[in-house]
Amino acid sequence: MSEKIWIGVIYLIDEGGYEIILKSLRHYKNRLKTMGNSPELKNAAGMFSSVLYQQAMKTIPRIEDTIQKIQECLGDIQLASKLSESVPFLEQALACYEADIHKAEDTGHEYFVKLVGDMLKARNDLKIIKIAQDKIKQYSG
Repeated sequence: MSEKIWIGVIYLIDEGGYEIILKSLRHYKNRLKTMGNSPELKNAAGMFSSVLYQQAMKTIPRIEDTIQKIQECLGDIQLASKLSESVPFLEQALACYEADIHKAEDTGHEYFVKLVGDMLKARNDLKIIKIAQDKIKQYSG
């Protein structure tokens, strides 16, 4: 029985996919840090919002660790292959960034517009996010 090999690492390292991944991770971190200002959370029940906040504070160090791991392995595809265990987390960061771009476009709410930043770049990022979502899931074997 052959072992599956994560070929998403080729996109991440050789094709420059790390740029959108890092951008999405940083966005995700910023989103979690500012979630108290989110219009979605302002309407949530007090107990529910405190649970979400606690989870966010637990996730931020994981984001920082993942960013550091990616930066450390940019020159070494063998080392980067170990990031395959982080694929679901990377997908989560990409999905968060994608959703917030759509919310900024669709609602125009100040929170999302500020969070996303340059909307022209963000619109272009939507295409790159889709590619990244497809490529980082790829395995062979």
